[in-house]
Amino acid sequence: MSESKSIVIAIDGPSASGKSTNARIISAKLGYIYVDTGAMYRTLAWYALNMGTDVTDMAAVEALCRDWPAKLVRRENNVWLEVDGYFPENEIRSSEVSKVVSYVAQVPYVREWMKEHQRSCVDFGNLVMEGRDITSNIFPETPHKFYLDASAGERQARRDADGIEEDLATRDQRDSTRKTAPLVVVEGATVINNSGESPEETSARIIALVEAQRQT
Repeated sequence: MSESKSIVIAIDGPSASGKSTNARIISAKLGYIYVDTGAMYRTLAWYALNMGTDVTDMAAVEALCRDWPAKLVRRENNVWLEVDGYFPENEIRSSEVSKVVSYVAQVPYVREWMKEHQRSCVDFGNLVMEGRDITSNIFPETPHKFYLDASAGERQARRDADGIEEDLATRDQRDSTRKTAPLVVVEGATVINNSGESPEETSARIIALVEAQRQT
């Protein structure tokens, strides 16, 4: 990764906390590049399923990640991983992938591989990056750290509305207790509970906070 003056807005939070929706709105309004790091883990999970890899076997997942044909690609104002030139945009949102992605995400080598590639995204320009360890592990140096959350009921309703089958309680437990880069609220992060709030309201709050932070 080259030295960069790029601005990074880092957004963490559990599943269905509004990370992706708000990050997309913010990136569009500010003209920044949007990076969905969860989609990167989902892409590897999708690839593992296609290759018949046992996702509960950490050694097998590590071996797969060491040799998979993935490359960071910028398409307009998005950066994602393409596998042999293909981005499985719809496939990675399937219930099959949702059920196994947390297994892939807990493999230490996978997280290091992702960290290296995610940090290199600054070479594309200013970023709005969302995930589960952006503020703590990927860009801990950015002053623009946010942690989004919502009530359990609202989060489940959002998942159901998206047509995604996911056991949020199990996913939360795996994300917060994994040994490598667990989901945490870091010191200096602004916590926003957006229960009952529209994405437009939440994103406007974040943009206002970023602008205030940049003036200090």
